[in-house]
Amino acid sequence: MKNERDLYLKYTDTVKVSKLTRQDLKNLIQTGESGFLEFKNRVASPEKIAREMAAFANTKGGTLLIGVDDNGDMVGVEGYYEEEFLLNQAAREECIPQIPIEIELLHNGERDILIVKVPEAEKKPIYVKGEKMRQVYIRDADESVAASDEYVEVLKKNYSDEGVTFEYGENEQQLFRFLNEYGDITVRRFATLINVTTYRASKILVNMVSAGVLDLFEKDGVAHYTFCQKSS
Repeated sequence: MKNERDLYLKYTDTVKVSKLTRQDLKNLIQTGESGFLEFKNRVASPEKIAREMAAFANTKGGTLLIGVDDNGDMVGVEGYYEEEFLLNQAAREECIPQIPIEIELLHNGERDILIVKVPEAEKKPIYVKGEKMRQVYIRDADESVAASDEYVEVLKKNYSDEGVTFEYGENEQQLFRFLNEYGDITVRRFATLINVTTYRASKILVNMVSAGVLDLFEKDGVAHYTFCQKSS
């Protein structure tokens, strides 16, 4: 069993003084929470903050501001040591593989603001440990949400070393006609359309996303597919 003091020191050696001024931080906060920015009053637990980190890493990266209320008030934290410890524990032990976060400190009177920079993962997906199974999270506007199974498969394919191709057959023709008329489609709707299992329909759609033909977006926890903007 690890010595508690050694573990604490291991996870409290990464904070750097931020080059941002207090006004810089105010300007950043005024942009509001988004796909790239999240406010947290404090770190509730490594398990919960790991979801935010993984969501940023699985999307385009982002920044966590610890010591900032949801309404943008800079309330700060009394001492950054505990927050730093929990942040590093989340990044190194709750995320699989671990995330190389950067933590900066900005003094706000007698309290501190922690600026946590989370890079986009070089290889996705990043998983978060769970009680029963690992979970993948992504950013959806200003929220971190659980990714659908299809989204996870797209991440796996996009960051694998295998090439991706697809055939343009009758199934794909029906799909394109449907998208031209309705704009987007779900796995269940596509399976019904071409009379195959949802597993087969999902494989076709995921492959076309990885080939750059379709785009995938999440809506109410369900994956929707539409024409890729680059190919339209």
